[in-house]
Amino acid sequence: MTNSGKPRRPDVTAAEIIGGPEALDVGLSSYDARWAEDYLRHRRRILDALAAADVDVEHIGSTSVPGLAAKPIVDLVVSVADITAEEDYLDGLLAAGYELRVREPGHRLVRTPARDVHVHVYERGNAAVHEYLLLRDHLRTNADDRALYESVKRDLISRRWDDMNDYSDAKSDVIRAIKARARAARP
Repeated sequence: MTNSGKPRRPDVTAAEIIGGPEALDVGLSSYDARWAEDYLRHRRRILDALAAADVDVEHIGSTSVPGLAAKPIVDLVVSVADITAEEDYLDGLLAAGYELRVREPGHRLVRTPARDVHVHVYERGNAAVHEYLLLRDHLRTNADDRALYESVKRDLISRRWDDMNDYSDAKSDVIRAIKARARAARP
């Protein structure tokens, strides 16, 4: 049973990427304060679309870190009560103009048609949400790791990527190292 008392359904068992792989065709931009404004605008849009649902919305990713260069794609994470109850959130997000891009176990991704906003949906309590916030909060306060991460991103973005996911995967080692330092720095 879920928090809402509805029986829990099985989640999807495989990743479905609607539209297939996409080449990385954007570069890095210097930090832009408008990204925070975009986040707030989309947060309101999501909360309005999901007014009947109990959701949490956070700004994540590089655009959420002042001073960090980023691909000009604003990432948000939405925590929902039950990821399998898509009728509670996905229908509202689609009606608000977002398009489904990824459906995989424990995670859904919708984005704007312009592909400049990605909305990651997870079930409340999913460790991935904690990990996003851990990285964001550490990069906001640690200039050395922020500079390291930007350096790695600049090196990687200079290469050709036929699949944007491959670029993201190539950052995994530095992200793991930064998150390990973030955990170690906690009181």
